[in-house]
Amino acid sequence: MSTSDNKTALFWEAEGNGVRCVLCPHRCLIKEGGYGLCNARGNKGGALVSKSYGSVSAINIDPVEKKPLFHFYPGSKTLSFGSFGCNLSCGFCQNYSISAGNPASAEVRLSPEDALYFALEKNIKLISYTYNEPVTNYEWVLETAELAGKKGMQNILVTNGYINEEPLLKLCDFIEAANVDLKAFNDTFYKNCGGSLSPVLKTIEILYKKKVHLELTNLIIEDENSSEDEFKKMIDFISGLSDEIPLHLSRYFPAYKFTKPQTSEETLKKLYDISRKRLKYVYIGNFDGVKYESTYCKKCGFCLIERSGYQVKMKCKNPQLCCNCGAKNNITI
Repeated sequence: MSTSDNKTALFWEAEGNGVRCVLCPHRCLIKEGGYGLCNARGNKGGALVSKSYGSVSAINIDPVEKKPLFHFYPGSKTLSFGSFGCNLSCGFCQNYSISAGNPASAEVRLSPEDALYFALEKNIKLISYTYNEPVTNYEWVLETAELAGKKGMQNILVTNGYINEEPLLKLCDFIEAANVDLKAFNDTFYKNCGGSLSPVLKTIEILYKKKVHLELTNLIIEDENSSEDEFKKMIDFISGLSDEIPLHLSRYFPAYKFTKPQTSEETLKKLYDISRKRLKYVYIGNFDGVKYESTYCKKCGFCLIERSGYQVKMKCKNPQLCCNCGAKNNITI
């Protein structure tokens, strides 16, 4: 196991009496002994170091559907690693205890080799970087993903997408699938989360163009990001890339600093119906109902994969090819 919190970071420049981190759009200028907004990268001796390198907040074996990824090896298990830190500050964060946590307090630190050993021991072929924002633990994710790829494993990034182009392109060489949290389609909402919209849209475009399997999640919070006009613009953006990108509409529940009531069924169904006019694959998460969790053929509407929670039932032996009409669907198996 690795216990070092002095891992020299990538993507930074010396500037004046500090260092400029250029990993994400914040471009934090960090003085000696200080840390960036993510609380995971700091200035030590005039160099940028990763405070969170190898720090582990959680290790779990999850259904890949929990990421959520519904079109990437459906029904499979993934070994999920979480660390500490986030470069956004959403008031409704579901995992605030680790996103705002202190990596230095971690009782467990794993090297990339340790992580790979866990996966091999459990005979799991999918590795997910998730729970907190994995971009803030960039060096560990990059090294682990590269090692995993050499062993024939598939790497999954669950991210807010707030990363600069150069480090993202480097990471794309080792990531096979990603779920990006597209929080809203207005900059004011993102500013309230401590960021901005355009870098996230750029991330989505790059992942799509680099042929990383891509799915998107949009947490619906009424009166915050549920405007029909705004939502239609988001759907226009997604469908402009491809109408086959799966979209997960997620039901909000009160969390962290947000006490607003949970999203109504009426709003979720209304936005689902709007999405389905332009997108082939749309789902509602945190919501009871097989109809809204199952995958249907883009051509004939036949149920390819039936889901109830994390229970997955293949209705076709090969769900990529519809057993009713023969159409090829955007599913990696």
